[in-house]
This record gives sequence, structure tokens and C-alpha cells, in this order.
Amino acid sequence: MAEEGAGAPPVPIVVGASQRATSLAVRDRLYVDEHGHAAFLDALREAGIGQALLVSTCDRVEVHAVDADPPAATDRIVGVLARHGGFVAGEIDEQLYRLTGEAALRHIFAVASSLESTVIGEPHVLGQVKDSHRTARTAGLVGGELDAVMQRSFAVGKQVRTETAIGEGPVSIAAAAIDLTRAVHGDLPRLSGLMIGSGEVGALLAEALRTAGLGRLFITDTRVSRAEALARSLQCHVLPMEGLAEALERADITLGSLGSRTPVVTQAMARAALKRRRNRPLVFVDTAVPGDIDPLADRLDGVFLYTLDDLERVARQGRVAREATVEAAWRIVGEAVAAFTRERAERAAVPALLRLREHFEAVRRRAVVDAGGDAERATRLLVNRLLHGPSLRLRRIAARDAPGAPPGAPRGDGPGADAERDRELARMEELLDRLFGTGDEDTDSEH
Repeated sequence: MAEEGAGAPPVPIVVGASQRATSLAVRDRLYVDEHGHAAFLDALREAGIGQALLVSTCDRVEVHAVDADPPAATDRIVGVLARHGGFVAGEIDEQLYRLTGEAALRHIFAVASSLESTVIGEPHVLGQVKDSHRTARTAGLVGGELDAVMQRSFAVGKQVRTETAIGEGPVSIAAAAIDLTRAVHGDLPRLSGLMIGSGEVGALLAEALRTAGLGRLFITDTRVSRAEALARSLQCHVLPMEGLAEALERADITLGSLGSRTPVVTQAMARAALKRRRNRPLVFVDTAVPGDIDPLADRLDGVFLYTLDDLERVARQGRVAREATVEAAWRIVGEAVAAFTRERAERAAVPALLRLREHFEAVRRRAVVDAGGDAERATRLLVNRLLHGPSLRLRRIAARDAPGAPPGAPRGDGPGADAERDRELARMEELLDRLFGTGDEDTDSEH
């Protein structure tokens, strides 16, 4: 924790890059594979970040943290990310988002609920966040504050999935991709698939195709380590990116899931693959944003190119139900953020309340002793002694710069002193009303 934030409560922080805000080239360099995860967490610790975890996937590289000095902490996290990616100071500032407080909390909850995914509702991200939490906890970077945030995010993610139909969208999209592939090629077991990139949506569709019986699947990516990690989970093979043109010839269905700034599969490459395939059809499903497949390829006879919008139209003709589901999910996230923030604020007040209770109890014990067992006298002493300090301070504030103020009373400076005194009195009166309910009609409550 930063020294200047000492004593302040830790604040949630998110610093990161995603498919929505950051170029593939930058995400590629920021990506941290499973072998580098521990070293990255060590770098955060060495930079003075006491509680943090790293979420690193094809689509996002984010640090979720808590710190009492958010501006300084976000600067240090940006520095760690930049050094990891080999960037000079300030080079990628515009491609990173920095969120603190409730905005960070909302983002963390939304990520766990898959509301920040390319296809809203995809099921993998919650597991990825849980894995990140587990790794950071093993590394000793998860304290009570961060753990409370993450445990609540897991609960919100589960609530969104159980109380809304958000998970139906990805399932419908995957089913649409399978149906379209079967319509063009027939049975899946005799087919081969190629996945370009390792994005969340591509992984979702690849898994669905494998489950539906796709015979063979190959993965290629600009980052071999990323392709290898996904290949292990899907039990398939990795191909070098340099062999993409030849790989297209073998692929009956190709999933675009890289998101480069320019198409990685051109019309010329598709034409050449068709020729080598003797015009056996090619199915392309482009899930990347921006797209990986040149739209001009769709003009070729024998090429069937589908985007996420196409799959959504096949899966669901109307969008009203989906939009209502997303709205309901965001409402759950918003309510969770408000509840969590309120609980933290209430907990922060506990030490002050304990000190006040201890002070009152000490005054009560002295009043009982001084009253010699007389209950009536003891209660009068108690009330008078409890009110003595606040009454004295209120009178001193009221007397400040007032006509006829006694010698030695505090004086204000300048013509605005009276107005400032009145404002201070009003604030204190309001605080007393709020603390003790002096404006309430029912003052007999023991609570």
C-alpha cells in the first residue's frame, strides 16, 4: 500500500486491455501464459501492489486489485504491464482502461457474469476468473479485501446465470454454427476444422463442434503458447501460423477468432484453397472483431461465410427477449455493486461505533459510582456528562465571531467567517439528527 494512502480503506481497481478497447498487437504482447503467471504476480508485488490477481486470456489481460491509494496503484500496475510487454513508459496508456471504486467493482462483477464478453453469456470466463483468483491466492496476493470482492463477483456471476436466460444465447449460436456446417458438409465426424486465434467465442464454438462429433480440429495463433493452452483443453493439434494457407485446404470449417486489424484469410487464399480442394465447399465462421476473414471471400462459389450477426439471426429471429435478458443481468450487477458498497461503508463505521460505546460505558460506570446507588441521580449524571463535551463545543462554535463573544473565544478571519460558522453549525445539527434521531417523533425506541 502507498504511504500516503495509509489508514484509508482499500478501493477496488481494474487496469487492463480487452478486445473492445485494445488492438490485437498490444494484447499479444501483454498476454501472460500460464508459465509466466507467477513471475507477473511477483512483479506486481515488487511494485508495491499488495493485493491483486491477473486475468489473462486471448480477449483480455486485466489486473484486478484493491489499494488504499488508487492513483498511485494504477500507475504502478500500468508500469508492470508495460514492462512485461516491452513498451516504453506512456506508449500504451491510451489502449488501457483504468477503473477505480464502484466503476471497477461493476466491471469485475460484469466480467464474472460474462457481460463484457464478445458473446454475452459465454460460460468460460467465470472459470477463468476463478482460476486467476486461485493462482493469486497461492502466491499470497489475495487478502481479505480482495477476496471479499472476488467472492461476491463469483456469487453475482452465478446469480446472473441462474436467474436470467443469459446462457441461452451462446448455446443457440453454437447450435446454429453446427446446423450450418451440417447443412453444407453433412455429418461432422468425417470433417476437419481449423481455429485461427484463441478468442473466447471461437473456443466456445470449437468446443461445441467437438462435442457434436467434429472429426479433427487444428488451432493456429500468433502466440504459440496461447494455442497450446487451448489445444490441451480441446484435445486437438497446433499448427504454425506460417502454414495457414496450406491448413485452409484441409479445413471444412474455419473459425476466425484472432481479431487482427486486417483479415488473415484473404479472398486469394480462399480461392487457392478451393482450387486445391477441387471446389469442395469452405465454411467460414468469423467470430473476430475486427473480422479475420475477408468479406470478399463470400463472393466465391463454394465459400459460405457467416459472422456472429448471421449466427444470431439463425439462432433467434427476434432480439427483444435477448435484450431484456441482458438488461436483467445488468440490473443484478448494479444491485450487487450498491449492496457491496453499502456493506463496506457500514463495516467501516464499526470501529468508531465501538469507541463511542466504550466511551459511553466508561461514563456510565463513573456515574453509577458517583451517584452512590441512587438510580435517579445516576441517570441525571450520565446524561449531563455525556452531553457536556458536545454542548461545550457547540457553544464555542456558535460564539465564534458573535457579538459579545467572551474573551478567548475562537475568532474567524474575514467577512465570510459568520457564514462559515452558520454552515458548520448546520452540518453538526444535521449530523446529530442523523446519528441520534432527534428529529424523529418516536424517541422511545431502545434501538
